[in-house]
Amino acid sequence: MAAPCYLGWDFSTQQLKVIAIDEQLRVIYEDNVHFDKDLPEFKTQGGVYIHSDRLTVTSPVLMWVKALDMILEKMRSSGFNFSQVKALSGAGQQHGSVYWKKGSIQILKNASSELPLHQSLKGCFSVSNSPIWMDSSTASQCRALEKAVGGAQQLASVTGSRAYERFTGNQIAKIYSQNPEVYKQTELVPTGAPQKRISLVSSFAASLFLGTYAPIDYSDGSGMNLLQIWEKAWSKSCLDACAPGLEERLGCPVPSHSVLGPISPYYSQRYGFSPDCKIVAFTGDNPASLAGMRLQEGDIAISLGTSDTLFLWIQEPTPALEGHILCNPVDSQTYMALLCFKNGSLMRERIRDDCASGSWDEFSKALSSTVAGNNGNLGFYFDVMEITPEAVGIHRFNRDNEKVSNFPKEVEIRALIEGQFMAKRIHAEKLGYKVLPRTRILATGGASHNKKILQVLSDVFSAPVFTIDTANSACLGSAYRAIHGLVDERNVSLADVVKLAPEPRLAVTPAPGAQELYCPLLKRYAELEQKVIYNPVPSCLVK
Repeated sequence: MAAPCYLGWDFSTQQLKVIAIDEQLRVIYEDNVHFDKDLPEFKTQGGVYIHSDRLTVTSPVLMWVKALDMILEKMRSSGFNFSQVKALSGAGQQHGSVYWKKGSIQILKNASSELPLHQSLKGCFSVSNSPIWMDSSTASQCRALEKAVGGAQQLASVTGSRAYERFTGNQIAKIYSQNPEVYKQTELVPTGAPQKRISLVSSFAASLFLGTYAPIDYSDGSGMNLLQIWEKAWSKSCLDACAPGLEERLGCPVPSHSVLGPISPYYSQRYGFSPDCKIVAFTGDNPASLAGMRLQEGDIAISLGTSDTLFLWIQEPTPALEGHILCNPVDSQTYMALLCFKNGSLMRERIRDDCASGSWDEFSKALSSTVAGNNGNLGFYFDVMEITPEAVGIHRFNRDNEKVSNFPKEVEIRALIEGQFMAKRIHAEKLGYKVLPRTRILATGGASHNKKILQVLSDVFSAPVFTIDTANSACLGSAYRAIHGLVDERNVSLADVVKLAPEPRLAVTPAPGAQELYCPLLKRYAELEQKVIYNPVPSCLVK
C-alpha cells in the first residue's frame, strides 16, 4: 500500500503551485504552472490585466481553473499516485473575489470526468475577470464604508483594518454600484446555509476540489473589511454599506482548520484520488505563510525584501489605522497581524551606494565600527511615501532631538538600520504585540543573509534572530494545514503536527545591555516620528 501524503496548493498572482509532503513532512513532489508562460492564450502580464485607468487590476477566473487542469495532468504524467493523498488544503492571493452565476452549483457538482474542469465551468462566472489585491480603483467605496460605520478607526476596531481599496467588501461595492445586473446574477441561498455565490480566491479554489461552494475561512475572511474579527461573524453594518443581500451571497464563515468534506467524485474518477481524501478549508496566502513559517505565540517573522513585511502572532490585538489584524489560521483563539513598510531593500541599497561605495562588506564594516544606539543619533529614511507611518523624505536628529542636514557616512548607515527596526517594533507594539521571554524573530529575504544587520534587529527587539527558508511557504503551510485539519478536533496544535520539520537556524542573540540601551531610544523615536508624519518634506527636497 502506498505511503500516505498531503497536498498543499497556492493560487498566487503569477502561478499555481503544488507541494506534496509525506508523514515525516518531507517534500516528495512539487510543481507549478506559470500563467504568462504556460497559458499564453489568456495574454496576462504577471498573471494580471492592468486596465487603461491604471487602477483596475483583474485576473481571468478560467485561467486559474485551466491551470489546475494543467498541473493535475502534469502530476498524472509524472506517475504521481493520487490515491495516497489523505487530505489537501490551499492558499489563494488575498482579497480577490470570484462571482458564481446562478445555477453554477449544479454544473460544479455534476462536472463530467471526461472533460477538463475549465470546459465544464466556462459559463459559470458572472464576472469573467476577478478583481485582485493589486486593484486600487475603489477609493470612493472605501470612504463610503468608513463613513457608514463611524470612521476609519471604528472600521479597524470591528474588522481589523481601516478601509483598503484592495479589500473585498469595497470591490463588491464597486461591482454592485457599476453593474447591479451582474451582482443580481449571483444567486441567493438561505441564510445560514454553508454555501455562497461570492467566493474569495481561496474559497473558490477549495470549491473546485469540493464540487460545491466552499465557505470562506475566518482568517482570509478578515481581509475583506466585512468580518467582525472578535465575534467571527459578518458585520451587518459593513455588509449593508457595501451591497444588499450580501450575507446570503457569502454564506457562513468557518474556522480555518475545518474539514469541509470529501473530495468531489470528479477527481476520483478522472485522476484516481481516494473518495476518502478530505478537503481542509483553504485560506489566504499570508495566513498560509504564517503556518509554513511555523510561527508560535510571541514569535515575529520579518521578510526583508523590496518592501519589509512583518507577520506577528498576537494574543490580544489592538487594531490601528496602520497594519492589519487577521484571525489566526492555526489557532482560532488568537490573531495574526501584518505590517508592511514600503522603504525596504531599495532604501538600504541606496544608502549602501551613497555611503559604502555600493559594497555590502563596507556597509557591514561601517555598522560594526559604530556603537549600538549610535550615540543618540536617529534617522527616518523614506525615499518613497511610506505606509507605516505616512511620511516621506530623509529626517535626521542628533542626540538633543535637533534636526540636522547630514550624518557622517558610518553614522548614516547605523541610523538607517536602527531606525528601520525601531519603527517595526514600535508599530508592532501599537497593534498589541508584546516581546515575550520565548520570542523568536524569524528573518527571511535578502537582508537576512547579513549578520551585522541581523545583530541590530536582535538588539532592538531584545530577542534571538533565526533564519528560515521560506521558498513556497504558503504552499508548504497549506500542506501542514491539511494534516492539522485532520487532527485538530483532537486538540492537537499545528506546533505538534510540524515537530518533524527542520528547525530554523539561530543567527544571532541580543548583545548584553541591549534592552536597557534601546528602551529610551524607542520612546524618543516614537515621539520624533510624530514630527515626521505631520511635517512631511516634499519629495523634491529629498536628498
